[in-house]
Amino acid sequence: MFILALGLGVAGGYWYAVEQEHNDAITSMDTGKKEKKPLFYRNPMNPGVTSPVPAKDSMGMDYIPVYAGTEPPQEKERKILFYRNPMNPDVTSPVPAKDAMGMDYVPVYADAGSGTKEPAGMVRIDPVTEQNIGVRTKVVEKQTISRTIRAVGRVDYDEERIARLHPKTEGWIEKLYIEKTGEKVEKGTILLEIYSPQLVSSQQEYLLALSTLQTLKDSPYEDIRRGAEDMVRTSRERLELLDVPEHQIRELEESRKIKKTLHIHSTFRGIALNIGIREGLYVTPMTELFMLVDLSRVWVYADIYEDELPWVKTGDEVIMQVKGIPGRTFTGQLTYIYPYAESKTRTIKVRLVFDNPEMLLKPDMFATVTIHAESQKDAVVIPSEAVVRSGMREQVFVVRSPGKFEPREVKLGVSSGGFVQVIDGLKPGEEIVTSSQFLIDSESKLREATAKMMESAAAKESSKLEVEAADAGDQHDHGAENGSVDAGAGQGKTSHD
Repeated sequence: MFILALGLGVAGGYWYAVEQEHNDAITSMDTGKKEKKPLFYRNPMNPGVTSPVPAKDSMGMDYIPVYAGTEPPQEKERKILFYRNPMNPDVTSPVPAKDAMGMDYVPVYADAGSGTKEPAGMVRIDPVTEQNIGVRTKVVEKQTISRTIRAVGRVDYDEERIARLHPKTEGWIEKLYIEKTGEKVEKGTILLEIYSPQLVSSQQEYLLALSTLQTLKDSPYEDIRRGAEDMVRTSRERLELLDVPEHQIRELEESRKIKKTLHIHSTFRGIALNIGIREGLYVTPMTELFMLVDLSRVWVYADIYEDELPWVKTGDEVIMQVKGIPGRTFTGQLTYIYPYAESKTRTIKVRLVFDNPEMLLKPDMFATVTIHAESQKDAVVIPSEAVVRSGMREQVFVVRSPGKFEPREVKLGVSSGGFVQVIDGLKPGEEIVTSSQFLIDSESKLREATAKMMESAAAKESSKLEVEAADAGDQHDHGAENGSVDAGAGQGKTSHD
């Protein structure tokens, strides 16, 4: 009975001791939780910047507390290669240091580049930071883009419909039929009458050739008849070359009388833009008699900017409106793009052609032209603000996974309406960053520079280890050779003994 009571007492005491120890452990854990203190505070935008006390960054964001349990255990074992200036990645230090602004240099670890190989400049951002800096994305897609180009035009003469009339011989203006600048003329209208001694003598030669042919047409000699016919043909051709009109040559053949003056006719329908003669004036082949212009079709010159040039091409439809002709719209065509740019305005001149049957369009009028450029179908397009232009290249940031952004160089095409065509570098369906990409680009450049320095440091470390391994191998081989000699000597001695 005594033994039973003693056993129960020992068992009860053991249970009480274990229970008390368990309660003390729980109390200790609870106390530890309540008294848990952060190791340090980390900059939310730049994890490499830390502070031993609570602080705020330049944007007013609180530093994030880092506790002992949140740090990866292997962090203590990571080997620091060097320290990098947080503002200038090219500046490094083998020991901890501070820059001119008092910011701590960021440590660069030997295993920072371990794991899966990633493109240089890859950026990772936690969801909180991504939301704070306002990162927005958009999916790349195919669509049709077009552009309407508006410019100011100036109406001008059609250079292909301008005629400058000069006499083919010397003489005097006997009578002038068109005396006013701007006067309309029709094709075949008599412009003037001119007296020229050369024209008179040419008429005489023609009449003489006609008389000779009349006399010799019945000659039994074929050569004589052919000579008379050739003389008539040559004399008539001379009159035609001197611009003697056909009706006056026929009158000369019928009447056989020489005309003192001969007519000069208009070659086409238009207006007299310039009259360079008056009655009684002595003229030579150097004298410009009339400048005639056909206004049934006009040219319009317009200037387009360099970024609009890829859109336009010959054959594009053009719509034009003129303030002096309200309510009327003229439709024309782009016929020529001039092969040079204006040095002062940095624009390129284009030529447009418009029909003008009613003579409403007048040279030197100003107009508003709209060029309807051809649409680009099934083009891979992205918002223009998504492109980061550095001067030497254009790049975008592609979303590889949530919070993971890859910089990628792209080749751009035409732009329109806030969108730009991507010729190479992106595929439909990929997701790109459209806002705050400049902050991501800054971080990407820092990481790219760091990666390059780490590769250089790793290469130097690897080379150093290879040299040390080679030296250790040589020493081992040398020691092995000595051991073999000693062993041989000992064996020899033993056998001798």
